[in-house]
Amino acid sequence: QLSCLVKMVTLHGIPKDLESYPKDLLLFLSPSAYAGTGSCVQYFANLGEANLDVLPRDSAQRKELLLEALACLRIPGTQVSEENAQILGPLACDLPGEYIRRSGENLLKHLSQCHSFLPDQEEAIRSVISSGNTTFGPPAAWSALTLKELSGLIPVFDHSILQKIPK
Repeated sequence: QLSCLVKMVTLHGIPKDLESYPKDLLLFLSPSAYAGTGSCVQYFANLGEANLDVLPRDSAQRKELLLEALACLRIPGTQVSEENAQILGPLACDLPGEYIRRSGENLLKHLSQCHSFLPDQEEAIRSVISSGNTTFGPPAAWSALTLKELSGLIPVFDHSILQKIPK
């Protein structure tokens, strides 16, 4: 339905009031098509408010959105800044494990909003958490507040992390 609606809305070009349409429409509109009404950074910031799960995780369209976002934000290599993680929004959930390892805590809070992870992402999250090289510190120093902030990641923690968390 959304794909069909995008075709109707853009029949005569991209409308100037695109901001007034549901954000989920952006999933079916390329950043280059959006360029007439704003920058690609604005497109991905708005896309962050959309329900990314409308597109299956392994769909070509969703993979292409991630590639376009990385290109738009000019992310060098596999390290994502806190600012770019914020702009990526739910697309951060699709970043491969190497991005998580290199970006560390810049992604942790964003990843805690994800519904599921691939095995390489889980391994990378455990690696970052276990290192203790985040503002959260090592698991042995965590408080209830820390656990609340990282609550979406708890299912990924293995026994070696869980046993270090104070009761």
